[in-house]
Amino acid sequence: MPKSPTARLIVASSESDADMLYATRFFVPDAFVFLQHRGRRTILLSDLEVDRGRTEAKVDEVLSLSQEREKLRLPEQTGFGELTAAFLRSRKIGRVEVPAAFPLGLAREIEKAGIEVVPANGLFWKERECKTDEELKHLRRALAVTETGMARGMEVLKAAEITKRGPLKWGGKPLTSERLRAEIDTAILRAGGLPANTIVAGGLQACDPHERGHGPLRADELIILDLFPRDTRSGYFGDMTRTVVRGRASDAQRHLWETVRVGQKQALEAMKPGESGKEIHEEIKDFFTKKGFPTELHEGRWRGFFHGIGHGLGLEIHESPRFGQTNFREGQVLTVEPGIYWPGVGGARIEDVVAVTKTGIKMLSRFPKELEI
Repeated sequence: MPKSPTARLIVASSESDADMLYATRFFVPDAFVFLQHRGRRTILLSDLEVDRGRTEAKVDEVLSLSQEREKLRLPEQTGFGELTAAFLRSRKIGRVEVPAAFPLGLAREIEKAGIEVVPANGLFWKERECKTDEELKHLRRALAVTETGMARGMEVLKAAEITKRGPLKWGGKPLTSERLRAEIDTAILRAGGLPANTIVAGGLQACDPHERGHGPLRADELIILDLFPRDTRSGYFGDMTRTVVRGRASDAQRHLWETVRVGQKQALEAMKPGESGKEIHEEIKDFFTKKGFPTELHEGRWRGFFHGIGHGLGLEIHESPRFGQTNFREGQVLTVEPGIYWPGVGGARIEDVVAVTKTGIKMLSRFPKELEI
């Protein structure tokens, strides 16, 4: 059987697999077959999805799964792997490239039919790393949805009553991380976004970067709000973090927050094509150390700046490139989110999204940065 080194295969749900959504621009909850062969893109869909696919999918050919099974003279109980292999053989394909996360069991089923399955080295769609103008529009919409949620969070915090004992009250009840998160997530849903694991963490909880937050929020403490919803229309993600104090910030809190704000500003100003993300990361970490916040293990836990300065953003919340592992290229879209986590003072992180241009960057997120509200 002749080999075709250009054949590319994905078998996945486009609702959960970014490579499949990128290839088809079509949301399907269950796994289906995508094949790119000799420049032509084909998808194989169940009868439930085939009519919608012919209208919505950005591909060259949409085929019915049941009709292909009949054409290939396969019984109805034929497994998905065997059917996929038979479909590939019918197109005289002896070799396919698949994403690195391709299901192992399915790969072995295809290989039993004598078809070589080769996992991609790195990104399956390398062009995903640099965004088109159309993708930038999708990202701006996702960020607008994110900002709607952030605005609701700030609105509720500003309206919260500062009690003598410290816990905030809103609507006559304690304002907890859970209540504020529900308000933020509801605003995101109404704006056309899908929230997931929104972070609302104050006090000591804010010193753990991925702590979602729980229990009462308190006045005069640093509170981290980190929102990263998915736009339901396009599948692209927004991502934004702000840190605030409801009430009065102490001198120590203000110094920590201002150090993060200036550090982010310095990172943004240093970004341009050809510059090293790793070098910028180290420069910001050194700046934080000089300001009194070294990154170190202290009493059994990390404090300082102990995560990456940012990551690529698109059809995945964390996608290529990682800020610290790239030399910047025009078209890349990245978050820039330095943070300092200092038990006894609190945690602060400020995050925005930028696109790399020919000469520097363009800000895609615009929400204001305020410490006290």
